[in-house]
Amino acid sequence: MTQRWTTHGLDLRSDSVRKRFRPDANGEPEREWRALTLLDRYAPGLAPRPLSFTGGAVTMSRLPGTPLRGAELTGPHLDALARAVRRLHDAVPAGAAARLPARRWDVGESAAAIRTRAGAVRGPGARRALAAGLRWLDGAEAGLRAGGSSSVPVLGQADGNLANFLWDGADVRLVDFEDSGRSDRPYELAEMVEHVSAWVDTDLDAGAFLARFEPSPAEARRLPECRRLFALLWLVFLSGDASTTARNPPGTGERQALRLLDLLG
Repeated sequence: MTQRWTTHGLDLRSDSVRKRFRPDANGEPEREWRALTLLDRYAPGLAPRPLSFTGGAVTMSRLPGTPLRGAELTGPHLDALARAVRRLHDAVPAGAAARLPARRWDVGESAAAIRTRAGAVRGPGARRALAAGLRWLDGAEAGLRAGGSSSVPVLGQADGNLANFLWDGADVRLVDFEDSGRSDRPYELAEMVEHVSAWVDTDLDAGAFLARFEPSPAEARRLPECRRLFALLWLVFLSGDASTTARNPPGTGERQALRLLDLLG
């Protein structure tokens, strides 16, 4: 997720990037280094190559390409994006992925944040959507937790911001793993299509993108529930967090309320 303030600074060099984390970064540099190391072993070239980890800073190779955020996404973009995400989820063996710490913003952390921030949500449309979302969450949270526990574990990037997906004209590569950890495919796909970057300044066709995957019956049942959770989480960020609201066009919170109500049916 990218609603919170940054925990790092970037030193860009011609062939490398040094990512400097604050002392209170809460495990982000370790998560970044762990994910890059695993991907360098199991899916080389998909993400930056880890070069060094010293003093709270991770140095990695610099990847070519331009961010997909803000781009007009065509069929080839979606094909390449889906290939990259499938490769990410298939790369790390399930046994190794199961031993990872849970990703940031898992079901428990997301549900807690929703309830904690609910009182700050403003606007009649947002409050109406929030009330419907909270009723849904009360009945769905246990199933969401159980579904994650019984799903095939994967390394989750844990940040669906389209700015983190770099297009080089043929393929997509991934950056930013500071929140990464153990997750499952439906949860990660849900975060991508419900991330504010997918619609506020980029038109990601969620149906067309998700159609490029072949979920199991259990994953297909879990995906809509995960999408509702992320849509509700974004509602409390976009309608109650002044810093997040200021970074997006006027009316974004109201649009998010309509998106959530549509997902809730």
